Amino acid sequence: MDNVANGDGIDVLLVKIWDTDDIRSLYREAGWWKEEWDPAHLNLLIAGSLAFAVAVDRETGSAVAMGRAISDGSSDAYIQDLVVKSEYRDSGIGRKILTTLVTYCQARGIIWIALIAEPGTEQFYVPSGFERMEGSVPMIFKFHSKGRISHADEP
Repeated sequence: MDNVANGDGIDVLLVKIWDTDDIRSLYREAGWWKEEWDPAHLNLLIAGSLAFAVAVDRETGSAVAMGRAISDGSSDAYIQDLVVKSEYRDSGIGRKILTTLVTYCQARGIIWIALIAEPGTEQFYVPSGFERMEGSVPMIFKFHSKGRISHADEP
């Protein structure tokens, strides 16, 4: 694990498919997985991303970190779901994934790249060129109890 502590022994790969147990484990690590979710949807999530990066421990072959970029492939991209297993943190793996995703987007001419950082993690992103978007407020859509939006013109 000494080599892993400094990021050696880890490969960052862009993939269109990966072991869903590995990915589910990473989502759990971040506290983003709900047990009622269907892990089969992870294959769609990976394939549907503009870029999906996994950091793989060469010794075990398992993903120890991940991140993805979602985009229309032309103008804007968002970095999402960047997580590193706790025992691999502070080794530069997260930065390797972030750099891989940003480089991939830029190579396709996408220059507007954004993300929403977890509270307290902003300083991780600053050395990679990210800064706070003044005047912007992140928002999330919340389903109504019937699972659909109500419209005033509906009966």
